Amino acid sequence: MNMEFERKLTIPMEVKKMYPLDDELRQIVTEREKQVQDIFAGKDERIVLIIGPCSADREDSVLDYISRLRKVQDKVEDKIFIIPRIYTNKPRTTGAGYKGMLHQPDPEKKPDMFKGIVAIRSMHIRALKETGFSCADEMLYPENHRYLDDILCYVAVGARSVENQQHRLVSSGLNIPVGMKNPTGGDLSVMMNSITAAQHGHTFIYRGWEVHSHGNPYAHAILRGYMNKHGESLPNYHYEDMMHLLRLYTSGMFKNPACIIDTNHSNSGKNPFEQPRIIKEVMAARRYNTELQRMVKGFMIESYIEDGNQAVDGGCYGKSITDACLGWDKTERMILDLADMI
Repeated sequence: MNMEFERKLTIPMEVKKMYPLDDELRQIVTEREKQVQDIFAGKDERIVLIIGPCSADREDSVLDYISRLRKVQDKVEDKIFIIPRIYTNKPRTTGAGYKGMLHQPDPEKKPDMFKGIVAIRSMHIRALKETGFSCADEMLYPENHRYLDDILCYVAVGARSVENQQHRLVSSGLNIPVGMKNPTGGDLSVMMNSITAAQHGHTFIYRGWEVHSHGNPYAHAILRGYMNKHGESLPNYHYEDMMHLLRLYTSGMFKNPACIIDTNHSNSGKNPFEQPRIIKEVMAARRYNTELQRMVKGFMIESYIEDGNQAVDGGCYGKSITDACLGWDKTERMILDLADMI
């Protein structure tokens, strides 16, 4: 093979022994897992906000950001259930560039996968211990999910991964909600097939084991916009788009039909400042149609301490080094405005 096998990495069980959860932290994870399950099952009417940086690049600024979310959560807890994004893997369209903390715990140094594994688990545990938040991460590499599977309360499968069989099969074996994004080309049938696969049980190979999954009734759709054949961003959060998704759900045998609206990416044309406006439009559609109110469970938002983005070596604390994000002041106002709309 045209690659060098540098070293065999520590398996998830060993990393969990090195960085364990105590009984108190496990209880927090269990309680939040039950709450988010109830929201996607329609037993809890709160809005879900999966919110945070495009990629978690530095532990200090990420924890600073999440501690700010904690204060806002306390103000809106009767209406909004916040799940911070700690996205530790960054998909790259061409394979070039910063690939996330798992690869590079220090964005300005060369990749170190062992240090990366330790860094992402340590950061998720700190978030749990210091703020009481179990968080969300993207399942970019299904085999790596085991390093964090006892900590997370939400997982997303990205637009470039949603057609991959391993992502679908592993999603079918998780207890937490898994959001399936529509592919970049916009074909919703691909996303719906992924949800179908994730909601059913399967037998497959996972990390060298023959495993039997039991199906995930909380697998659901994420509408994130799409690109047309000319490479132009087009949205799919409008009323007609959501009604089309509702018809797709009702035409099949799905458990807990649900949808999250991704307010950035192609829905905003990667303009993060459009996110508050998109939320207002979707909330108006939910008020108009009770069926949409039941289906649309919340929003995915890219937000950080500072507006915009910068180069990897930009040096501005709390500013994204990948996609541009909405800054904290605008984010706080957006969350409080959303609470007023509910």
